[in-house]
Amino acid sequence: MLEKLLKGFSTTAWTAVIATACVAWFIYKRRNPPIEPKISPDENKTSKQTRKRKGKKKLKIFYGSQTGKAQNFAETLAYEYDLRGYGTEVVNLKDYDPEDNLVEENNNGNICVFIISTYTDGQPPEGATWFYKWLTDTAADFRVQKTLLKGFYYTVIGLGNSLYQDNYCTVAKQLDKSLHELSGTRFSETTFCDENTVLSKHGGLEADFAAWRDWFWKKAQPALNGRKVRECSKKCDGKCACVKPGDGEDGEGGACSSDECSSDDEILFESTSEEEIEVEKDVEKPNETNKRKIQTKTKPKTSPKSGVVDLEDLGFIMKKAKLAKQKEETSESRQMITPVLRASLEKQGYKLIGSHSGVKLCRWTKSMLRGRGGCYKHTFYGIESHRCMETTPSLACANKCVFCWRHHTNPVGTEWKWEMDDPETLIQGALRNHTKMINEFKGVPGVIPERFAEGMTPQHCALSLVGEPIMYPEINKFIDLLHDKQISTFLVTNAQFPDAIRDLSPITQLYVSVDASTKESLKKIDRPLFKDFWTRFTDSLTELSNKGQRTVYRLTLVKEWNTEEIENYAKLVDLGKPDFIEVKGVTYCGESKASSLTMQNVPWHEEVIYFVNKLTDLLKDYEIASEHEHSNCLLLAHKKLKVDGEWWTWIDYPKFHQLMSEYRNSNGKKTFTTNDYMARTPSWAVFGAKERGFDPIETRYHRKKQKDISGC
Repeated sequence: MLEKLLKGFSTTAWTAVIATACVAWFIYKRRNPPIEPKISPDENKTSKQTRKRKGKKKLKIFYGSQTGKAQNFAETLAYEYDLRGYGTEVVNLKDYDPEDNLVEENNNGNICVFIISTYTDGQPPEGATWFYKWLTDTAADFRVQKTLLKGFYYTVIGLGNSLYQDNYCTVAKQLDKSLHELSGTRFSETTFCDENTVLSKHGGLEADFAAWRDWFWKKAQPALNGRKVRECSKKCDGKCACVKPGDGEDGEGGACSSDECSSDDEILFESTSEEEIEVEKDVEKPNETNKRKIQTKTKPKTSPKSGVVDLEDLGFIMKKAKLAKQKEETSESRQMITPVLRASLEKQGYKLIGSHSGVKLCRWTKSMLRGRGGCYKHTFYGIESHRCMETTPSLACANKCVFCWRHHTNPVGTEWKWEMDDPETLIQGALRNHTKMINEFKGVPGVIPERFAEGMTPQHCALSLVGEPIMYPEINKFIDLLHDKQISTFLVTNAQFPDAIRDLSPITQLYVSVDASTKESLKKIDRPLFKDFWTRFTDSLTELSNKGQRTVYRLTLVKEWNTEEIENYAKLVDLGKPDFIEVKGVTYCGESKASSLTMQNVPWHEEVIYFVNKLTDLLKDYEIASEHEHSNCLLLAHKKLKVDGEWWTWIDYPKFHQLMSEYRNSNGKKTFTTNDYMARTPSWAVFGAKERGFDPIETRYHRKKQKDISGC
């Protein structure tokens, strides 16, 4: 039977069948590439690793990192290619000597990937400073041959935050420019991964990098397999002469390996090249008397067919493209809390509410539930710590302070561009989650039943958890809802939104963080995002002086950073005229790659007292009123709060709510001031008392061999 079947087919028919099968197999393989493995970023944690080389080329990954993100990305990329069977090497630029080694890279036939972040003021990470300086100096040195890196194939990945505007990924841009000036060959254009979740193409740094990895694999695979790589200057759709038949290293022909030739693969992340940077500079400062034409190497989306654009026309084209991009990016608001951020915050114990809010149980709340003492606000202002809820309507902040105890896991921004939840949802979610966490203490040894019952009904709200609460567009309605529930409000702002301070409804007590007294030190400590941060800062203090209710300066002393600026602090006090000045030694929250602070920067309590005494000598209207030794904190109060020789720094909370109700019922006509709801400070809370701020009805508990993780 089989013999008859074989005889029934001619040679031509068999040839057609075999050819059809081959074509079908080829199409299948093209449309169904191998499934990429899912890689855990926590694996492969060595700073420099060389793996068994199985491909004809090796992928060499250099990284420069300040907080560890670039290192994490480098190791993740290496692990993926290792699983695919290609040789990889991960190199920390801190340990790399470019003078001895960089020139040799072009002889090894490696494909080099540079992953580098841009730090404050457009500077490279500390560990990569030498490499960056050597490369830029070498590229600018006329004595160095510009063919130094001929045959060196590279690609640069920049990590940054577009909110820093002029400094966005400038290190990556300059690195790419210097390598190219030394005749290095771009394996692909410089790519930017944006930490700004609003403007990021994919919603954040990690998502941008993941998108680039998927795209880069399609380009890198043929090159690592031995196909010859050449820099392509335009989209050729595989029809250019970049790689002629038989031009590959293995003698085989094939399509160009340049990323420009993959016409069906849209680049879904932000990228640039050195040529584009130069064009942008020319457009910013055009010379009307010397018009010239620019031949662009990369074809603009709306450029003329000839590719030759007049300077004036080019400026219009680029502006139009930029506006189109901004419109596309802002047409749909994104959620502030990305999946990666959500996982990080929840791991830290946050209970997240909606898309931009959160609540967390303060350790002083837990302490007072067990009769072990309250926080400094209990000593200074009479807050019952076990009845205090710590929350925020906005996890985003406009600063990246070096001493932030949240280690910069929260998003940053200069204006509200995210989806917004209504205040009722946030209040209900905060109370529900807070009481749920309180309820978890039921049955815990030492919890006082009466305080447990009181804790289930919060009476105070500290809007100081994380981020900048005053950024929330509905902050006034949010505050009104808290007051409706007879919950007092303590709001902390970083003094970057003076208009919001001006428009803020009356609250129980308004704090402004005054972390430095000069423009230079404020920039160094708070690392603000705004260019006009100092003007915003001083304007915020001025607006504070116009508020009728209780106002507070919060000074955080960082030893060797801001403890020598006493006279300048005194000048700022005259500007804002606060009712109180809290001076607190910085709390060390453990080692963090996002900050260089150590225990050496934490002042002793005696050093804080010395600073406060010196400051008081310069302030005729203020005296030291209270102290909380355990929190390393002192309180200066205006003399108007000292009545007949006694301090009245505490708050009459029922009286405040009564005054607030009258204010709202009169549509703001019946105002009130600080002195209208003050209460007498108990003797144990006054500075100089033997208790040193510890409530005598509480029981002092000393922890052994445990870190102090103070809240508030």
